[in-house]
Amino acid sequence: MYHFIGIAGAGMSSLAQIMYKLGHKVKGSDVSTDFFTLDGLSKEIEVSIFSEENITEDLIIVRGNSFDDSNVEVAKAKELNLKIYTYQEMVAKLTRTFETISVSGCHGKTTTSSMLAHVLNNITGTNYLIGDGSGHASKDNKYFVLEACEYKRHFLEYDQKYAIITNIDLDHVDYFKDIDDVIDAYQSFYNNTKEKVIMYGDDPYTRRLNLDDKAIYYGLKDNNDVVAKNIKYEEKGTTFDVYIKGEFYDTFFTSFSGEHMVLNSLAIITVCYLENLDKKLIKKYHSSFEGAKRRFDVKLFNDNIIIDDYAHHPTEINYTIDAVRQKYQNKTLVSIFQPHTFSRTEKFKEEFISVLNKSDYVYILDIHPAREKSEDFPNVNSKELISKINNASSIKIDDASPLLKHDNSVLLFLSPNSLKNLISDYKEKS
Repeated sequence: MYHFIGIAGAGMSSLAQIMYKLGHKVKGSDVSTDFFTLDGLSKEIEVSIFSEENITEDLIIVRGNSFDDSNVEVAKAKELNLKIYTYQEMVAKLTRTFETISVSGCHGKTTTSSMLAHVLNNITGTNYLIGDGSGHASKDNKYFVLEACEYKRHFLEYDQKYAIITNIDLDHVDYFKDIDDVIDAYQSFYNNTKEKVIMYGDDPYTRRLNLDDKAIYYGLKDNNDVVAKNIKYEEKGTTFDVYIKGEFYDTFFTSFSGEHMVLNSLAIITVCYLENLDKKLIKKYHSSFEGAKRRFDVKLFNDNIIIDDYAHHPTEINYTIDAVRQKYQNKTLVSIFQPHTFSRTEKFKEEFISVLNKSDYVYILDIHPAREKSEDFPNVNSKELISKINNASSIKIDDASPLLKHDNSVLLFLSPNSLKNLISDYKEKS
């Protein structure tokens, strides 16, 4: 039996589902059993709170990257001399079993991998592991769609037939030294790919990679191999024409808003084109994609729109705000933002201020420390952002009272962590 230490991690819960569906016995543990990433787990996968009693001699361990020897279960597993795989080591074994399509990029990889998995699964069947907690597998499937994260160069463990690079940007500043360090990681990722690398060509950093004939560029400019033209943004969605190698391919529709969704679409259309899949089926299932978990998740509540979104980097927040402005032009935009990690907040402070100032009102929670300690960043806190953003104030995770004054508004919740308690409190008090 496989035991997942840190099973509530987005990638870990996806991987647990995959291992279960491939016929393995699976169980796991975490600091809590109340995470949205656990919602899709089979009821036969037992999830418990961390305890050394969970670790027995008959187990194979899969260890989440957030947990080291100080974790009671990791320590017990080592004491019993159990076989321990890291998350990426176990995923790497899967990439060598199926024809893998790794979806990478500093922004947009979850939505792109979700869209690709949806299209391929409906056309021909596919396995997939996505960072929103989604995972599926069958031994009979040919493809494996994998969301591949660049953090600590983890994606270099994988073997893929195709790779998608949605963009290259500076993030994870607790690990990467600078943008050149990030580019170096993506260069190695490119080199590891067997056949084709599909990249966003309007991104200046993808053009800095040392490339060969594996590279295929997509974007809005004519110097790309796959181009979107005649884009029409409307309230119900977006329509655009696709040209491949200068030749008209077809017209596509997505129910989502924002230029970034057109770009994500181009990436998955390119993969399907390379695999010679039926164009009519590509169009059909591309247009029926309903989105990834916690990516622009829209709910109507009274006369307000509630949007729950994972965005936590300034570039992602900018995309999301632009999409809101496009889709809901007559509503007030109220952004509720939880900064994630002190290092990211410190590095991108000015960028956060600039992009959040595009909102009409802003509420900011305390910084979520994740793997960091507040004492290591004594001068970094949410107050720095609040003082520089127009109409900004603080809000607590357990008290949505400040939001009750907003009518005919879009309430945009922005955080990689679940804000469902704050959203629930808002609904209860409204």
